Amino acid sequence: MPRNQMKVMMEGAAILTVASFIAKLLSALYRIPLQNIVGDEGFYVYQQVYPIYGVAMTFALTGFPQFLSKLVASQISPKKKQQVLQQTYPLLCLSAIGLWLLTFFFSRQLAALMGDIALQPVIRMVSFTFLLMPPLSLYRGFFQGNFLMVPTAASQVIEQLLRVSIILLAALSFSHLSLTVYQTGTLAMFGSLAGGLVAVVILMYYDKKIYGINYRLSSFSIRTPVTKKFAWRFFSEGGLLALYSGLLILFQLIDSFLVINSLVARGDSVYGAKLAKGIYDRGQPFVQLGLVISTSLSATFLPALTKYVVKKERKHLLSSAKTYLRVTTAIATAASLGLALLMPYLNFALFKDQRDLRVLTVFVFAVALLSIIQAYQSIAQSRNRFSTAFKAALAGLLIKLPATFLLTLHWGTLGASWATILGLMVILVVLYKSEEKAINAFWTEQAFIKKLTKCLLAMSVILLVFLLISGYFWNLYHSRLGALLLSLTGVALGAAVFIKTAIYWHLFSLREWLMLPLGAKLLRIGEKNEN
Repeated sequence: MPRNQMKVMMEGAAILTVASFIAKLLSALYRIPLQNIVGDEGFYVYQQVYPIYGVAMTFALTGFPQFLSKLVASQISPKKKQQVLQQTYPLLCLSAIGLWLLTFFFSRQLAALMGDIALQPVIRMVSFTFLLMPPLSLYRGFFQGNFLMVPTAASQVIEQLLRVSIILLAALSFSHLSLTVYQTGTLAMFGSLAGGLVAVVILMYYDKKIYGINYRLSSFSIRTPVTKKFAWRFFSEGGLLALYSGLLILFQLIDSFLVINSLVARGDSVYGAKLAKGIYDRGQPFVQLGLVISTSLSATFLPALTKYVVKKERKHLLSSAKTYLRVTTAIATAASLGLALLMPYLNFALFKDQRDLRVLTVFVFAVALLSIIQAYQSIAQSRNRFSTAFKAALAGLLIKLPATFLLTLHWGTLGASWATILGLMVILVVLYKSEEKAINAFWTEQAFIKKLTKCLLAMSVILLVFLLISGYFWNLYHSRLGALLLSLTGVALGAAVFIKTAIYWHLFSLREWLMLPLGAKLLRIGEKNEN
């Protein structure tokens, strides 16, 4: 690959990752005011239907655009690139219309399967997002295939900003206009549709600005002939990429269909089950915030891994892959443990009460598992190895499905949390077993596990002492602001102790510290304090 093209590709990957980072951060933060305004029942309504939107956007933002970008990038002439889009268009349209028909006209049956027939209008509203798949996929795949990441990044961020604004407007309408939780959920899901439509307009604007083309889609026909071979490749590769990137969404979709039904089957009232599911769904913002860390790490390591693969520099690839896994494992594990220890105060500060602490405490360990899984998947992605990720995801889903019903039936939403952890552990084990030994060696090299355990123990002890002393002098559950200040202090203290002990016990090498965002500055501060 020419040096200039490689540079453009690396810069494009960085732009796209930053946009993904911003979108993920927004997606995590808006859920907190939403729950505070509409309560656990309203939050349950939104979270029950959200995975359907998530599936549509996984196809439209990652699965099919990534597949298309590879096809477009492999073509030399603009005419050939346009032909690729023309062949893909009827497949995208048929997929979108089929999914919309299924979701819209069977919305009553889907709501019944979720255990709440009143969800029907919310499902009908979100079903229209499937119709956005063709324009979003085609435009994003086309731009990314030409190494133009700014249009995709801009559309993604603006789409998310508009969606979040409408969701919060819906929440305010709930309190000021006396809407029902289901009317509020329907309005909130309209935000997803509006955001997607604006994203299409932005992509059309960039098409006009860069290529001078108005309404590129108008030149395509749904009757364009498509070979069986191309159709199979489209659905297998595109679907594989969607599964690869939509793992958390699929886990949430399983929860939407099984948790309420399992709670009712064990004897809970329908209303009680809705509240319990709403509380269980509080774990999602914590996981989303935790995954922001792994997204930023991906921004640092994935371009480098891809570069080493393209240049066939195996030694550098192995070194970077092990560093990526070592850093991700350490930081994500510390984040999960810190969240678990601070959960009593975080839950009260952000969500107004202390209900189901054990459920959320178990659930936040998904941050560590998902982050390490993402690191393994990114390493596989850099080498264009997707079948392993598919097998791992399939194994995890096959465990998550029965485990959610059985464990929730016996232990309520605590069982649902454990089912999520169990499914993720299976995925991680499959990825670990499938990876080459030279990369998996990071677990034992440089006494990594021993050093990490010491750092985590030191952080835990300091945090527990801090919480005990704080609880002795102040009634922290009297004020949400006080609990929030304590939580933020705890986060800062835990991070400081972990970084200090990581430097002291040489958890990372000098090279690894320098590869981290702000790593050099943290290293200087730690060494200065040591002296």
